[in-house]
Amino acid sequence: MGGQACVFYGAAEFSRDLDLMVLVHAKNMALLRSALDALGAEPIAVPPFAEEYLLRGHALHFRCRREDVAGLRIDLMSNLRGVGNFEDVWARRTSIETDGVVVEMLALEDLVRAKKTQRDKDWPMIRRLVEESYFRGAGGAEFWLRELRSPELLIEAARTHNELARSIAADRPAVAAALRGEREEVAAALTAEESEERRLDRLWWQPLRDELERLRHARRA
Repeated sequence: MGGQACVFYGAAEFSRDLDLMVLVHAKNMALLRSALDALGAEPIAVPPFAEEYLLRGHALHFRCRREDVAGLRIDLMSNLRGVGNFEDVWARRTSIETDGVVVEMLALEDLVRAKKTQRDKDWPMIRRLVEESYFRGAGGAEFWLRELRSPELLIEAARTHNELARSIAADRPAVAAALRGEREEVAAALTAEESEERRLDRLWWQPLRDELERLRHARRA
């Protein structure tokens, strides 16, 4: 659900960790503990390994010690803002096979939603992911009209898919501006979109950050 998935979708990113979305279920959590133990993975931050923290939206962080994966960081999450529950995400997943192993990844649409965070580095990645989809003709017109972040490409897409763009314009001011061919208006609307998503992400994480701070104080005490 992170940098490794971005590489697959054509928006190459150098990633030194592995981000996984996991199903919180007793049997699955036991399998996960076993896998982490086999990797010599040790927790490197709060919160501790517990279902309750994953369900509330926390990330769990581990560093692998086994020789062949020494230093690899693994981050686990189960609840992502704006993406939906695990069962829905699993139903939409993308599956690839590499070296005889099937690897399950977030669908492109979910990956883009998951990247709408406060972090500066995520927004250029969203743009690259959607543009790669657009240039390859993969993903579909509705996805492009809802997610393109380049004014020029959004104007082009709105002209090409005019009827669909008109149905989306009420929900996305940037598309309404694109239909008028107003590049500066599109750019301003895209900036406003990003600002709102950053605000929503701050609101999502604030109670979780507060809880982490309490956990850190308790551990030091």
